[in-house]
Amino acid sequence: MSARTQQILCGFEDKILAPYAVHAGALRGRHYPETPHPYRTEFQRDRDRILHSQAFRRLEYKTQVFLSTTGDHLRNRLTHTIEVAGIARTIARSLGLNEDLTEAIALAHDLGHTPFGHAGERALHSLMEGHGGFDHNLQAIRVVDLLEKKYPAYDGINLTWETRAGLIKHRSPLHPSKLDGVELAPAPCLEAQAADLADDLTYYGHDVDDGLDAGIITEDMLEGIAIWRMAAEETKSLGLKRGDSKFLTYTVRALINRMVGDAIETSAKLIEASGVKAPGDAPAKGMTLIAWSQEFQVLTSELRTFLYENLYFSQELNKLNQLSKDRMSFLFETFVKHPELAGSQVRRRMEADGIHRAVTDYIAGMTDVFAICEYHRLK
Repeated sequence: MSARTQQILCGFEDKILAPYAVHAGALRGRHYPETPHPYRTEFQRDRDRILHSQAFRRLEYKTQVFLSTTGDHLRNRLTHTIEVAGIARTIARSLGLNEDLTEAIALAHDLGHTPFGHAGERALHSLMEGHGGFDHNLQAIRVVDLLEKKYPAYDGINLTWETRAGLIKHRSPLHPSKLDGVELAPAPCLEAQAADLADDLTYYGHDVDDGLDAGIITEDMLEGIAIWRMAAEETKSLGLKRGDSKFLTYTVRALINRMVGDAIETSAKLIEASGVKAPGDAPAKGMTLIAWSQEFQVLTSELRTFLYENLYFSQELNKLNQLSKDRMSFLFETFVKHPELAGSQVRRRMEADGIHRAVTDYIAGMTDVFAICEYHRLK
């Protein structure tokens, strides 16, 4: 038996992927050209570089919803990322998309997240008003292009153009985004759309799970949400009753499974109806083809509103959110005034990026634990 070389793997893709999928054998390439790997496609290399990055390892100690280390079973940013990648691959495989590209985008999508979750991101964006603001999607690009230090000839991990473009979620014809001076298409590729929907889907399902586990939301509160009732009815049909030890965990499973199933079935119909024939067709036309049905869009929007009102901005988490904001503000203001107190990388990047952006890069890369330690050290 001969080894499956990179050329053979690309040949497999040509046979099994849909014509509208991005193929690893037809890329724009990397910013710094490299010799192809003998046994891995370019998107496999991207995935592995992300997995081996320091920024990826730090996700283990960054907040998802609840402060890192506050509960053994509560999700952190790393476990969330792994779950997003798993669901994204399921969607991609079912639709004939490139799984490796989809997984690479999913694994890297939160590399730019701050400590303390979205509270930390809101704080940094406010602090950077007048200095370019802060967005964790664009920060992920800075991480993979500049802030990771692994290779002697350049900064960053030199991902493919396709993976990097997939990390930039928010774009429109009125406010085009550019990458390497090239204007991006109005919509991302279908692989990026799959990773994006998997991110939303994972938030909704697993944040319900963590909220229940933490006791901030209850089963009675969820009874008013239509999609939860549908999932609960499926659980009851298996003979489980409210109060059973497996009832809630299986209902969360049923909830996620319903959202994934609808996304796959709806996206397949949208792709067929669109007539797209090549990887660039949907992006160039601004088509969002990886989506829920209108019915499920209403159902998931109701669940999202519920989570914002009862979990993300609950009384319990608002206290932590305010504490996180205060800590981030203190660290930012202290390092801007006294950059000598920050890491050596901040001082090296000050000349190229300015003190505010260099400090933002430093703080955004911190874990919850390190940010708290720095706060107490400097306070």
